[in-house]
Amino acid sequence: MLPATAAALAVLAALLAWPVPALLARARWPRRDPLVALVCWQAIGLAGGLSIIGALLVHGLAPWGHSLPEAAWSVLTGHPAEAPVRGDHWVALTLAGVLATELVGVLLLSWVRTTRTRRRHRELLELVVQPAELPDARLLEHPAPVAFCIPGARPLLVLSSGMVAELDDAQLAAVVAHERAHLREHHHLYLLPFVAWEAALPVLPAAARAHVAVRTLVEMRADDVALASLPGPAPRRTLAQAIVVAAGGAGGAGVPSGALAVTGSAVGARVVRLIEPPSPLPAWARAAALLSAGLLLLVPTALLLLPAAL
Repeated sequence: MLPATAAALAVLAALLAWPVPALLARARWPRRDPLVALVCWQAIGLAGGLSIIGALLVHGLAPWGHSLPEAAWSVLTGHPAEAPVRGDHWVALTLAGVLATELVGVLLLSWVRTTRTRRRHRELLELVVQPAELPDARLLEHPAPVAFCIPGARPLLVLSSGMVAELDDAQLAAVVAHERAHLREHHHLYLLPFVAWEAALPVLPAAARAHVAVRTLVEMRADDVALASLPGPAPRRTLAQAIVVAAGGAGGAGVPSGALAVTGSAVGARVVRLIEPPSPLPAWARAAALLSAGLLLLVPTALLLLPAAL
């Protein structure tokens, strides 16, 4: 029989693999506070991984102790098992090792591939871009209205000549502020775990759903940060107009792989959100969401460290 702790972790992993991501993806409140929603998504991903791997480890190591630290120490120091070791214990340990290796390996591989792709695109672009009038921006001769940034140790913010020609000064400043928000808050790091999750578990619908949701929230967060730095009487309308022009001219065409663009995701929803802004999330709701995210991380951690009920 499964230890109660392993069963609890398995149930939590099942909840975080499908119903919880599905509910959060359909919820309306994340658009009211994208940053809090991003924290919740990160907690779901991390807690889900801890839960499924932890459930397998707790069950597999159950014969060696009544808690994961105790059992792991017994195995490392060569102490004999306190109970018979059955085939299902070895199967659970093997699956835990395989799953942990896959998740961590795919995460590292995604990071290496993305970093390499961004470096290659940056090196190619640096050969053809010119200094733009706006600080920290580079101008690319391209007829379509395109704006994107390539994050990394040497970030690059690129505006096409078509974008400069299509937008007025206020709209162009809004686009640049959006891209700078991506770079300043390192939004590519929010996306990386979900790129890896989708690559590691392509048959899991929640993985693709989470990736799409996080991409949308990252763009909404960049919109919010940009708005805070924009002057003028109607910064929301200015940014919305700039997004519409960029989306209508080229969409995502001309944006290198691994870059973050102003037309990156959910253009229609973002424009509606800018023109008709939702009411801010109340302080108590923000606190409740952050507390829930913290509990999601605390529960599997506690279950892994506290003595197991056998």
